[in-house]
Amino acid sequence: MIEKPIIYQLLVRLAGNQNDNDKPWGTIEENGCGKFNDLSNHFLHEITRLGANHIWLTGVIEHASCTAYPEHNIPADNPLTVKGRAGSPYAIRDYYDVCPDLAEDTDKRMEEFEALIGRCYDAGLKPIIDFVPNHVARQYHSDRQEGLKNEFGSCDNTDKAFDPGNNFYYIPGMPLEIPPETRELPHALEADVQHFEENPAKATGNDCFSHRPSFNDWYETVKLNYGIDYLHDRQEHFEPVPDTWHKMLDILLFWAGKKVAGFRCDMTEMVPAAFWRWAISKVRGEHPGMLFIAEIYDPYQYKKFVDAGFDFLYDKAGLYDTTREVLAGRQPATSITREWQKLDGLDAKMLRFIENHDEQRIASTQFTGTALAGIPAMTLAATMHQGPLMIYFGQELGEKAEGASGFSGNDGRTSIFDYCSVPAFQKWFNKGHCNHEHLDQEEIKLREFYMKLFELTKAPVISQGQFYDLIWANPNCHQNPIYSFIRWNKEKLWLVVINFSNQQTIHCNICIPEHFWQMTGKAEISKNWKLTGILQKQNPGRLSVQEMQKNGVPLILPPYSSEILMIETV
Repeated sequence: MIEKPIIYQLLVRLAGNQNDNDKPWGTIEENGCGKFNDLSNHFLHEITRLGANHIWLTGVIEHASCTAYPEHNIPADNPLTVKGRAGSPYAIRDYYDVCPDLAEDTDKRMEEFEALIGRCYDAGLKPIIDFVPNHVARQYHSDRQEGLKNEFGSCDNTDKAFDPGNNFYYIPGMPLEIPPETRELPHALEADVQHFEENPAKATGNDCFSHRPSFNDWYETVKLNYGIDYLHDRQEHFEPVPDTWHKMLDILLFWAGKKVAGFRCDMTEMVPAAFWRWAISKVRGEHPGMLFIAEIYDPYQYKKFVDAGFDFLYDKAGLYDTTREVLAGRQPATSITREWQKLDGLDAKMLRFIENHDEQRIASTQFTGTALAGIPAMTLAATMHQGPLMIYFGQELGEKAEGASGFSGNDGRTSIFDYCSVPAFQKWFNKGHCNHEHLDQEEIKLREFYMKLFELTKAPVISQGQFYDLIWANPNCHQNPIYSFIRWNKEKLWLVVINFSNQQTIHCNICIPEHFWQMTGKAEISKNWKLTGILQKQNPGRLSVQEMQKNGVPLILPPYSSEILMIETV
């Protein structure tokens, strides 16, 4: 049996941090930083016990940073090209190295990373890392490639805006002009840096082909050239295979050789599908079973990237965005039906989540203001179809991401740019003890809910079973914040009912129509069934097929709640 992937995402820099100083714009010395070694055997086994079977180690590869290690010949980057003091994990500085911040012994940082990978497997967790193919840091430089012909850009013709053999795009004759706002940021003022030289300017990572990127652009990154001429109707130059393709394949194989189990591929759709088809095939030729997850936001491109070889795709533009609208009361729960129908059979390929490093915490004031909203939202994400599920560290404890950490600002997100902490998670981490000692009862209860939900999610009826939407058969629920469906297989029949309201206690009767019983042949097994609640322990008792068709299954759902009913033969 193939187990449903449950991915636990954490930012290594923050997960093991035991310093709670949280000074805005604080240095690594002031605010601390988690290390590879902080993610101990005990910690990883606790994540497995929570229910995860994969772990996404975010921020592993060396990226632009304002922290220098001069004794190890690792300089700081120019602060005008770094977002925050710690820097964005997605502004890669060296594809072949790990972040020195994460090591206790800087000279042995790769060995410490490899040891963590081993501990992950020992704990039953398959480790995933980021692959960032679309862009690199402005000051990219690989020690491994130093002096070699295959250093990025070393053989580029910088007189051309585009050349199939170039690794970068250029704005010939124009020097880069960094956004003036960067000079007013605390880390730039403190360093008294007013200038960064890049001549000619390279195109910026978010497809900004200007020598004057704005503060809202990805100004700290440089766009990589995969053979697409953006200035001439996106003409494709894929033969011969572009040099950038070969370089990126080598990077994928390098990390696959470190025994990672998969890659979460950043901004997948900004890199041509033809590259992915070519690279994924070659990686799997040497490392069968390597997992590839696409961060993708354009539903019209889903099938193209599935065909290119991706195992799973972000369900951000569909289920996540719709769930958020339903929680806010801006859309009815019935709109969820429309979203899965749009997928046209790709449901099992969609990675569902309610939080990740890019999104606001569900308990933040900018989202719902309460961790309880995660109960209906995650029940939907976890049980709706066969595809994988992801949780972001601290979500299971109700992290609110309050206050500004630095570059990130007070935006409801846990900062990926700054040295800071995740208070709710840090309470549970408890200096590596990983227990309930400092948690309040609400936090304990919430974590126990997630643990129970993940256990149910792994059941074959969810991970392998069929889905049957009940919205059409329950027009009485159309004005209510209720969504219901059935998950079933040959052996099991589960009814899932979810209340997205933050105020209403809903008394409902969920009808299971004749069509379902005829289609599945379940009525032939038994005319009478026993219904038992798993999450809230509601007990509708024994009902006949006819009663469930005409009168429905009676339930009382408090605000922000969900129930899963086992329907078993008497």
